[in-house]
Amino acid sequence: MPVFTRRFSESPGPGDPPSEAVSQTPRAETGSEAASEPESASASTTPATGGVPVTPESATPEPGAAARRATPGSRLARLSGITHLRTRHPEATRVLSWITTALAAALVLGALLLPNTLPAVEPRSFTRIPAEAIIGAVLVLGLPHRPRQAVAVLFGLGLAALTAVNLLDMGFNEYLGRGFNAALDWDLLPDAHAYVEDTLGGGVAIAAAVGAVVLVLLLAVVMVLATLRLSGLLVRHRPRAARGALIAGTAWITCSALGLTLFGGPIASERGAGALRVHAQRTVESLRDEAAFVKQSKADSFGNTPPDQLLPDLRGKDVIFTFIESYGRSAVEDPVMAPGVDRTLDTSTKALEKAGFAARSGWLTSATYGGSSWLGHSTTMSGLWIDNQRRYRTVTAGDHLTLTKAFQKTGAWDTVGVMPGVQKGWPEEKWYGLDKVYDAFDLGYRGPKFSWSTMPDQYALEAFQRRVHGRKHDKPLMSFVILTSSHQPWAPIPKMVGWDELGDGSVFDAVQKAGNKASDIITDTTRSRQEYGKSIQYSVTSLTQWLQRYGTDDTVLVFLGDHQPIARVSGERASRDVPVSIVAKDPKVLEKISDWDWAEGLKPDRGTPVWRMDSFRDRFLKAFGSTPHPS
Repeated sequence: MPVFTRRFSESPGPGDPPSEAVSQTPRAETGSEAASEPESASASTTPATGGVPVTPESATPEPGAAARRATPGSRLARLSGITHLRTRHPEATRVLSWITTALAAALVLGALLLPNTLPAVEPRSFTRIPAEAIIGAVLVLGLPHRPRQAVAVLFGLGLAALTAVNLLDMGFNEYLGRGFNAALDWDLLPDAHAYVEDTLGGGVAIAAAVGAVVLVLLLAVVMVLATLRLSGLLVRHRPRAARGALIAGTAWITCSALGLTLFGGPIASERGAGALRVHAQRTVESLRDEAAFVKQSKADSFGNTPPDQLLPDLRGKDVIFTFIESYGRSAVEDPVMAPGVDRTLDTSTKALEKAGFAARSGWLTSATYGGSSWLGHSTTMSGLWIDNQRRYRTVTAGDHLTLTKAFQKTGAWDTVGVMPGVQKGWPEEKWYGLDKVYDAFDLGYRGPKFSWSTMPDQYALEAFQRRVHGRKHDKPLMSFVILTSSHQPWAPIPKMVGWDELGDGSVFDAVQKAGNKASDIITDTTRSRQEYGKSIQYSVTSLTQWLQRYGTDDTVLVFLGDHQPIARVSGERASRDVPVSIVAKDPKVLEKISDWDWAEGLKPDRGTPVWRMDSFRDRFLKAFGSTPHPS
């Protein structure tokens, strides 16, 4: 009798499946006709009849009574056909339910234990006891129905956000050698979209952007459904769930207190909470850093130096500052890439010596890694450590003296920028102190793009010679040149052609068509490393041959890398160092930096001093006679 009474008196609450009440009806005692009757018309029993079914007072049910007595859960089940499916295929339904629950549990545990770097995504990383899962189970078991559902939804959304952040961390660590910064890095997403568009095409870029949005939304929906399902399961089996949570909590505390490990990692995990805590701290520190950097950028050791006391020892010289994209220390020392690059540097050194030039080379530690080249450019020129986009915006909005602007301030030089990678408005030209900027559309190029790079370096340098350097000037030139052919994905790579054959760049059509496809290189680490090395050889060769061809007794060339290539090319735990060289014919120029202890030639030695990139401006200004007058 209690079994039959429970069926009517303990109907499931909203959100709880009705299967528990239905399953307690003894199907064996009902005939085929009774089994086919509506659930609401079942007979009740009383002690007076000894358990024999007695029909209600009215044998004919009141219209709509069955619908009123049915629970919200059972009505939903009837509408969706679930009840019919369970009746016809009970075993299959049960197996499907188990599989769905197992997948929900795997999804939640996987999100809580997911590392934030690709190399760490191994089976052993998921053999942990997550504290967050235990706390979540305890909350679910102790809350009423509606608060329980709200907590489950919020927990699911939190897991979706955690997973998205971990995936962003993986991408940033793989390409930029650092984790994602929620306070600073959203500005990089449009640049990433533009890079994909330039490299793989507009269709791929749009598909990638739409796919990313759909993935995030789908992740949120699936995570919420998983946490709701698991919370309902825990409540339906409350006694066993409570015992399980107690056992798991005791095990976690014990493993944590004893420092027990498994497969090289702690068994007691708080990976999810730890990841969110790190990102929160990173965000807070970034906001504090911004306020401190504003004050720092206003102080300048050469801010009030009179024009006649800036760079007096370079008067009359044509000075060229050139950045080679992604030219990092790995190109010179990595066993895969270095042999070819080192041969190019040695060959170029000898060729320059034959032309009357001498060179000295050292190392600078870049403020960026794997990308965001403009941070390296601005750090070198400003003497400030600019390692994120917010610092960059702060400093370029002010009037901090850049090395290039120091030349302009003297009035003794005309200043010009050659920026083949710039394809839109570039307001930074005023901050850099450039009288004129030649962007991708001002150099007369009519040839094909080479992936992200708008034109080969050889052509950009030849156009610089035709339009600027080779013309007569009333004053010497200070030129700021950014070369782009060694920009990732390093496919296709230009090849050297005869300098007299360059024309409008159409000669590169055949070279571009015969080159590798970016899609074939970008996903292959080994080939990426090989092609990266070739691209550096090409850029160095273009620049040094240009200097041999067009350099004069008054030419001073300073060239360096802006950052190391992406992490999967430069290698695990690679430094942030980049080579820097000064080349000149006039021996007095190199005498000014004799106390720098730089190596002779274009290749710095392993023992050559390493400076931070932000120290270069002041060292250069002082070496060539500038007098500090702090602002």
